Amino acid sequence: MEINEISGKILGAAIEVHKVLGPGLLESAYEECLCHELASRGIEFERQKGLPVIYKNVKLDCGYRIDLLVENAVVLELKAVEDILPIHAAQLLTYLKLGNWKIGLLINFNVPILRQGIKRIVNNL
Repeated sequence: MEINEISGKILGAAIEVHKVLGPGLLESAYEECLCHELASRGIEFERQKGLPVIYKNVKLDCGYRIDLLVENAVVLELKAVEDILPIHAAQLLTYLKLGNWKIGLLINFNVPILRQGIKRIVNNL
């Protein structure tokens, strides 16, 4: 599957979760439901994937975890916040750089219409 196709399937699953649950829940609830939705659609993902930091050629486990890695290609950072802040996008971009991935989706479920809470981040490798 190509990246845009994966992204489209992720967004379809996220929209379904948001349609059923609406805004106002904790991030962990959206994560659990999105994982269920992805699995039911046959989309492969890793949840709470550890992400080490490489510093001066030394691999350090600093406790970073990405919410979801979908099809080993798209990083998802899920939020349930009032507003997406620049620090949230910076966080996702850092994850993309550390893992050498190209595309990430920042999805904030705490919005009336989900498309208002989606931001696509590109790592220009």
